[in-house]
Amino acid sequence: MSDFDNAQVAFRLKEEIARRRLSRAGLAETARLSISTLEKAMSGRRPFTLATIVRLEEALGSSLRGEAEVEPAGPALAPPEMGSYVRQAVEWIEGEYLTLRASFGEENAVYAYRTQIRWSSAKGHLVFAESDRVDATFEQAGFVSMPHLSGHTYLMTSEAGQYRMIMLGRATRERRMFGLLSTLQVGQGSQLVPVSCPVAFVPMAQMDNPDFGLVRDGDARCTEYRGLLDTALDGDFCRLRR
Repeated sequence: MSDFDNAQVAFRLKEEIARRRLSRAGLAETARLSISTLEKAMSGRRPFTLATIVRLEEALGSSLRGEAEVEPAGPALAPPEMGSYVRQAVEWIEGEYLTLRASFGEENAVYAYRTQIRWSSAKGHLVFAESDRVDATFEQAGFVSMPHLSGHTYLMTSEAGQYRMIMLGRATRERRMFGLLSTLQVGQGSQLVPVSCPVAFVPMAQMDNPDFGLVRDGDARCTEYRGLLDTALDGDFCRLRR
């Protein structure tokens, strides 16, 4: 038996990459691994070996295994600032999602990537991490707030006082969620400009061999992705006003 869980190691690695804004190719080179080995292990297509984990930990200067997470004896409860939710009440949201948002640069194009949401026993609340982004340097990881009062779900990234937020409405019967993403976009020179756009979360199990990256008008899955993303506005899950 190994002393680590592959899924947890992969998630923690995604968190480290997102928080530190690391390049996967650069990390693989520093850890003396091939980029193919790293990508396959992170996607679950190949299990991590102890030697691979040790090299990654040396490159990062931190542990990917940590101490084993022990389930608490009583109900797991998130802190009040995240909605005081009990784990049993939010287990339905755990899993991997195809995440779609409008492109900031190309009209009618859709940006697609993967988001994983899971419960962290060590932290006592839900966490998330992104992967399979073309611009891997900007992959995000953070915490999930689910206040009962509004019934909305918030995926929050906090870094040195800077926030990025995804606000999702109540899930549909298919466990799909739609809402709004608010972040900063690079403008002229070094200027950063606030920007918002619709966003869609679709359980990965519902998508057959999804395409990731920038899906342009005319690409095989553009019509499908655009239809899913349009649900955010057409279904009144979010509104854009001037």
